[in-house]
Amino acid sequence: MNILQKILSILFLFVTLNASAQAPKTRILFVLDGSGSMYAKMGTDNRISVAKRLLTRLVDSLKYQEELELALRVYGHQSLKTDRNCKDTRLEVPFSPNNHLIIKDKIKTIRPKGTTLIAYSLQEAAYDFPKNPNVRNVIILITDGIEECDGDPCAVSTALQKQGVVLRPFIIGLGLTAEFKTQFECVGRYFEAETENDFEEVLNVVISQAINNTSAQINLLDSYGRPSETDVNMTFTDSKTGKTIYNYVHTLDYRNNPDTLYIDPSYLYDIKIHTTPPVVKKNVSFIAGKHNTVAIDAPQGYLNLQIDGITNYKNLQALIVNPSTSEIINVQDFNDKQKYLVDDYTIEILTLPRLTQKNVNIIQDKTTTLQVQQPGKLNIVTRGKYIISIFQKKQGKTHLVKNLNLKGNQDITVLQPGKYQLIYRESAVKETIKTKTKEFTIKSGEMKHITLK
Repeated sequence: MNILQKILSILFLFVTLNASAQAPKTRILFVLDGSGSMYAKMGTDNRISVAKRLLTRLVDSLKYQEELELALRVYGHQSLKTDRNCKDTRLEVPFSPNNHLIIKDKIKTIRPKGTTLIAYSLQEAAYDFPKNPNVRNVIILITDGIEECDGDPCAVSTALQKQGVVLRPFIIGLGLTAEFKTQFECVGRYFEAETENDFEEVLNVVISQAINNTSAQINLLDSYGRPSETDVNMTFTDSKTGKTIYNYVHTLDYRNNPDTLYIDPSYLYDIKIHTTPPVVKKNVSFIAGKHNTVAIDAPQGYLNLQIDGITNYKNLQALIVNPSTSEIINVQDFNDKQKYLVDDYTIEILTLPRLTQKNVNIIQDKTTTLQVQQPGKLNIVTRGKYIISIFQKKQGKTHLVKNLNLKGNQDITVLQPGKYQLIYRESAVKETIKTKTKEFTIKSGEMKHITLK
């Protein structure tokens, strides 16, 4: 059994085992280099003959593959190299079911002539794919040279992905040295083939990756190691460039298992789980053509902030602080319940005065409730202009609560229950010694009236 027959057997096995996965249809566009350099030697033959022979056998082996359509684009085969025709590219066989014989017949007629125009050929390839949803569009570029027409294959490749060619192109370099690899890495997944055997083996790998869906499930683990956490956004970024590749909202399927995703295995990913605070797993790789499982610790519980009675605050909030870094990780409204990673937090409640609760423990699947007393009110009535501040004594120290800016002859301030001092002086009096102090108590749900004369 030769390598291509093995490929076919593996593909049929994959389809049988994954029939229930409802994998998307796949379209593969072969982009073949027809430039003059393809007449260069490869072993005892030349590159174009090897490429035509192996590509013909490959196309023939795929004719029984379900949910797969093929097409063929060739460049550099219509004009002589001296013409330097940088638009010499053509879709020779468009996508359609059962067009394998047409592709094979067309391959036989190709005679290399011209220049290498990769960027423009990829740009035109965007129009070769029918605009259908739920289809995996794949390009396999077979070339023996780099761009000769001043195009930017990297930029075109990025644009292709945005237009629905969701997998980065596969590039098979025939007879190219390792130094050319860096020039193709930005375009897609690069494979070197120096001999005919290399080329056949590379085709094996590329077709396997192109047809066999790479699937994954992201197991968000709770405190007990169960993949029960869900309903949270996940961002997949390229570990090398930081570019965002996918954004998904995690879900469990109808059997309560993490849902299956289809992933481009060519990237090394950083996966950010947007819990509060977020969790990041770096340098995650996926095995092409297989189902991958990625486990990430993301245990969560709830924090419920409540205030007794009727609150007089317009919008009472609390700062949720990481006690290790002092970083504010969230601002939560009162009378609201939100999810957090299982951990201890410092909660700074933006009452007047500010209240701080340390070591607030969030427990797996439990709700931790933090309750604050209903505030009272301080009503200050004046008959003149005053400089006024509210202070509170804590552990023998005096702390400023608020400087008042009276508008008119009355000011109402919402305060938490407790004992306070009002320290004030008439604006017109220019003697510090005339500063006065008045002690008062605020009770929950009550109004305290103070008149300054």
